[in-house]
Amino acid sequence: MASVFLYHVVGDLTVGKPELVEFPETETVESAIRVIGESAEGSIPIWKRRSHVGVMEKSEMRQQRFVGILNSLDIVAFLARDACLVDQEKAMKTPVSEVVVPNNSLLREVDPATRLIDALEMMKHGLKRLLVPKSVVWKGMSKRFSILYNGKWLKNLDASSSSTNLAPNANRPSSSSTPSSRNKFCCLSREDVIRFVIGCLGALAPLPLSSISSLGAISPNYYSIEASFPAIQVTQKLPQDPSAVAVVESTPDGQYKIIGEISACKLWKCDYLAAAWALANLSAGQFVMGVEDNVTSRSLPHFSVNSTGGENNMANGGASTRQRKFSSRSIGFFSNPASPSFGASRSMYRGRSAPLTCKVTSSLAAVMAQMLSHRATHVWVTEAESEDILVGVVGYADILAAVIKQPAPVIPSITPSGEGYATEIQN
Repeated sequence: MASVFLYHVVGDLTVGKPELVEFPETETVESAIRVIGESAEGSIPIWKRRSHVGVMEKSEMRQQRFVGILNSLDIVAFLARDACLVDQEKAMKTPVSEVVVPNNSLLREVDPATRLIDALEMMKHGLKRLLVPKSVVWKGMSKRFSILYNGKWLKNLDASSSSTNLAPNANRPSSSSTPSSRNKFCCLSREDVIRFVIGCLGALAPLPLSSISSLGAISPNYYSIEASFPAIQVTQKLPQDPSAVAVVESTPDGQYKIIGEISACKLWKCDYLAAAWALANLSAGQFVMGVEDNVTSRSLPHFSVNSTGGENNMANGGASTRQRKFSSRSIGFFSNPASPSFGASRSMYRGRSAPLTCKVTSSLAAVMAQMLSHRATHVWVTEAESEDILVGVVGYADILAAVIKQPAPVIPSITPSGEGYATEIQN
């Protein structure tokens, strides 16, 4: 295990992070759409309102107020319900408490002095957010000095280290918050941790250059739907980590070819009403690949969307109303002006609808770079010899588990057989 995770603390990653502004469960879906579009992570924590404002809140009480994390796929799935399609205005005014999936184990409050290795252990087991108190001690502090200024876990170091340069100093600042900052917090996501990890790849060598298959980072447990099936079937049981469903086509030899995905990160800044109609009325293949050329204009609805300055901004009251016909371009999937129909010349126009993929032989560093550059929570994994045959998925939890994994005594060959791995997953 790299020492970089032992000698850094969570507080190092909070430098420059904005203060958390709680989004209450009584707010509307319309407000949530706006906030999610403006957020840096494509999802937002939902909170119950404080019962006693102005009273110092304990950590346990704060944890009980946390409801869950709401993302764009949750909202689109909600708006695709029959009742919501009939009365879209009422649906947009629905409180998010009726939409978010309750799960208060996705967030945990930790001290800024918590070791980074401990934070990674929590996140690899499903924790998505770390709630960290904002303390004046950590403002502007360089990462490489955290071990000198941390007053909690330095006491656990061996006596020889403590007797030299790391001797306790009575004047050293601690990680405890001042009274003025006790109610101020920031949220650390798994993306924040991955960004830190990719900044210190040298300290992790040779692990970053190892293939994801040799590190065991490929998860065979993923959700998928046949392209010919109704897209609305993905709402029967929404996946949580990652929040994504692969849209696949079966091959004659029993394998699956990935052609797209229905996921929170793809729907992050989409037209939610148009996406909801498409999810309710189209097949999964039509939803991700485009329907302009194989659905007649008579079958496409017109949406009344409030907009004041952006195609994707639909949550501003008092805006002018404009009529817009549905198309897959309105969802935000296409960047090319011309889009052939689903099933014909598919490889010619795979723009934003194309799933983010890598091969089983891809290095860990390459996959992390893909996820960060595309702001994705996952990467679909295909066979080494094929760009379409799906074998698994790599998510945040898989990456974090790989980087803190104890190295094997003997390093095996990192050139796995694509056929062998695919057969193992099918069995």
